[in-house]
Amino acid sequence: MVDSGENARRYTADDLGLVYDRLATRFGSRFSTGQALRDQHASVLTWLPPQAPDGVVFPESEAEVAEIVRVCADHDVPVIPYGTGTGLEGHVNAPEGGISIDTSRMNAIVAVHAEDLDAVVQPGVTRKQLNDYLRDQGLFFPIDPGADASIGGMAATRASGTNAVRYGTMKDNVLSLRAVLANGEIIATASRAKKSSAGYDLTRLLVGSEGTLGVITEVTLRLHGIPEAISAGICPFATEKAACDAVIATIQSGLAVARIELLDALMVKAANAYSGLDLPETPMLFLEFHGSEAGVAEQAERFGEIAADCGGGPFSWATKPEERTKLWTARHNAYWSGAALRPGGRSVATDVCVPLSRLAECVAETRRDIDETGLIAPIVGHVGDGNFHVQPIIDVDDPREVRACEAFLERMVTRALAMGGTCTGEHGVGQGKRKYLKAEHGEAALAAMRAIKQALDPKGIMNPGKIFPD
Repeated sequence: MVDSGENARRYTADDLGLVYDRLATRFGSRFSTGQALRDQHASVLTWLPPQAPDGVVFPESEAEVAEIVRVCADHDVPVIPYGTGTGLEGHVNAPEGGISIDTSRMNAIVAVHAEDLDAVVQPGVTRKQLNDYLRDQGLFFPIDPGADASIGGMAATRASGTNAVRYGTMKDNVLSLRAVLANGEIIATASRAKKSSAGYDLTRLLVGSEGTLGVITEVTLRLHGIPEAISAGICPFATEKAACDAVIATIQSGLAVARIELLDALMVKAANAYSGLDLPETPMLFLEFHGSEAGVAEQAERFGEIAADCGGGPFSWATKPEERTKLWTARHNAYWSGAALRPGGRSVATDVCVPLSRLAECVAETRRDIDETGLIAPIVGHVGDGNFHVQPIIDVDDPREVRACEAFLERMVTRALAMGGTCTGEHGVGQGKRKYLKAEHGEAALAAMRAIKQALDPKGIMNPGKIFPD
């Protein structure tokens, strides 16, 4: 766990006082040092101890973000971008203090270019807000992490979700960005063109940078047409391995599945209780197919054959839109469903991602590890791209349980890396996964990342304490 002791400060009390004065004068009631608000802007969804910022400011424009960053830069005070606070690796914690820039009031949908299949939005727009706005135009934005996260936060953490197997992740669906750098300068990373070979790919440099290189102030997103037909269903299996084998066969066969999600028996039990489902409590795949009416029917029939070959089934359709919505709402509420399995416990939601061919092996070994360790830890995953999540729920006041969980998490990451995978498929690094970066990337690659950070943020004020190991 991250040390929850006093925040290390790189600036003096006088420096902070000057920042307070300047921000209070400029932003009035939109700047606060109240303890309750500061606490709300620390990491509150995980077992990582919360580390509150020194103050919170609510800009309403890109120009105001630039002003705030320049004020902080003048006095070496850190800047912590904040979207909705739904990150699971301590991204919004302030281990060195500083000012939290809450972008929730920057929530305008600037433009929708339906003919070009793109939209320009401010960072505080949430994925549900955007899709509600797009629905009447026959368009949608496919990236859907479990929470109703902000688009700026999703870009900053390179988010993913249930649709990634067909539509990709944020790195595939962000065309360009505008951002404020550590010196207060504003940059645009690209145009709205669907492709470019003009210079370095600054867009993808900032996508996934977790606020350590700049504050995202505008995002241009790739959109997609709402499919003619959407059908969903469920398919039970005897074991997680059998379900994963079916996933591997489905993807390798070229079947254009839009969503294919694994819930282990414990997560199905949790979803039944929390979301009012009535599913058999056995490992389960939730699926969705997009396309024409005939295409969707053909895809579903072919999947049913694959599932049967792997010992699964029967594949059951969710034929009504409300049934489909209920299924995916339950899937998106998996974090809260899992947490409810142990009232009073703390969730330690984590993820890894492995090459698809190693998925069944990795999930099976992880399940054995959970059982041998004795943890309450449901498994759920975007298994179509080899990404799965484990959610141990522990008593953080029990040192033995904390140690057991920490050791399990180490083994889980080590296992994924040994299989050619990554320590995080979509949660991001934040504070929680920093120690694994050297093992995953090697010293030379990590040094290259540090060099980029130093070049763009020489004072180290942009979301310090994230990504890089100490």
